[in-house]
Parts: sequence; C-alpha cells; structure tokens
Amino acid sequence: MTEDVGKLVLRLTLGLLMLLHGIAKIRTGIGGIEGMLEANGLPAFIALGVYVGEVVAPLLLILGFHARTGSALIVVNMLFAIGLAHLGDVASLNRTGGWGIELQAFYLFTAVAVLLLGPGRYAINRR
Repeated sequence: MTEDVGKLVLRLTLGLLMLLHGIAKIRTGIGGIEGMLEANGLPAFIALGVYVGEVVAPLLLILGFHARTGSALIVVNMLFAIGLAHLGDVASLNRTGGWGIELQAFYLFTAVAVLLLGPGRYAINRR
C-alpha cells in the first residue's frame, strides 16, 4: 500500500508542477519556443507539442489515466526543453552549486521513474 501512495505522490507532484508550466504557456503563448525551433532549423509547428507535454500529459498523470504515456510525453518534452533552451547549462553549476539543469533534470528523471514504475493502485487505470 505504501508503494502505491508513493507512486500517487510522485504522479501528482510531477503532474501538478508540470501543469503550471502548461498553464503559463496557454496564457502567454509559445512564440519563444517557435523562435528557438526555427533557429535550430526545425519547423515552428513542433512548438504545439508543448501543449501536449505540459497540459495533456500532466492531466494524464494527475488522473492516473495512461500515466505511462503521459510520462513518456513529458520525457520527450523535457528532452526538447533541455536541447533547445538549456544545453549550454548541462555541464555547469549554478551560483549556489547546483547542477545547471537541475530543475529540468528533476522533471525528466521523475517522468522516467513514473514511466518505469507505473501509476500504482490509485489511478483510473494501471497503464
């Protein structure tokens, strides 16, 4: 039972914190992301994927409905975020001694953990 509660806490934490980023994108738009994509030779429409990775996927996690799929989407979202906006920080430390991408890495590896562990008992389905 405690494993299932732990999985629930992990899912809800990742889902709620990532959803806040998605809400911000809904409010402010994705123009900056489109610009980063185009600067890297990628089509701007790929930026629409941020809504999938930061709104749809977190909702899947929160509900525990196809949570592994939601986690996989967040993994892809975070790989894009790191590659487009934070690649220069991968080999650096911040001013307080933390890893330059510790927040992004936290989201990435938490999503990997949910992907591997599954949603647990307290979910709509166990996928």
